[in-house]
Amino acid sequence: MAFRSVSLDALVIDDEAAFASLPLYPALKKALAGADHGFLIPARGTEASWDRALFLNLTFWSPEAGADVLCNDHIPADVVAHAAWHHVVSHEVGRAVGAGPPTAEALFFGESIASAFDLYLVGRLLREAPACDFITTQVPIMQEVAADAGMADRAFEAMLQSVCAAPERAFEDLRALLLDVTIALWGCRGAVEAADVLERHETHRFGALLHHYQLSNWILYARAYAREAAERTRVVMGFDEALRAADDGLAWLARNWLATTSGPE
Repeated sequence: MAFRSVSLDALVIDDEAAFASLPLYPALKKALAGADHGFLIPARGTEASWDRALFLNLTFWSPEAGADVLCNDHIPADVVAHAAWHHVVSHEVGRAVGAGPPTAEALFFGESIASAFDLYLVGRLLREAPACDFITTQVPIMQEVAADAGMADRAFEAMLQSVCAAPERAFEDLRALLLDVTIALWGCRGAVEAADVLERHETHRFGALLHHYQLSNWILYARAYAREAAERTRVVMGFDEALRAADDGLAWLARNWLATTSGPE
């Protein structure tokens, strides 16, 4: 299958009408568009299966290649936001510590922000656009994962209500959980230690969602690409401390990083 590289402005953004009113989405889109981020789409007249695109993204994406594989010339708005957060975090961490291979902590930090933002989107869109594609596809998947972890439907509904009541708090709680768990898993020497890490975090308000985020891919990716660098890790963990100390971690990111990366209107 032949692929061609295109920029964001060449793609049709699905579900964007539901996202356009969210305060951070326009800035995220602008940041990604200004990053010269590439997307690989099949040659005209052809289309890749979702499974094929997912496999290529999870297995062969790298910072050097820097291109996401899509099934066709459509991209969901939540994927735009996810990719944008990766760019923003990478840009700001790089500006603080200079060029160089990422550490495992830096990789986990960026992924935890991008992934936790999805839960923020659930909290906002479940109230404001409950029929949008993002909600109708992602919430059932999350519920299935939570059920597999032993969460009853009523408890899942209560969790969603708490996310809707305070989406920004949900973002920071999940972001911190994802970072804590992946850093702990990174240090494990085997399955028994890793199982203990997962068990210790089961009682967290979002513990039942951990496997929704495919943490094994994060760990394996870090094994392939991460390099130890004490100063880089120290800076990243300092950013993590700043987010935990902030009244609103997402607002901190928007004010200190997103506004700078996306530039003025």
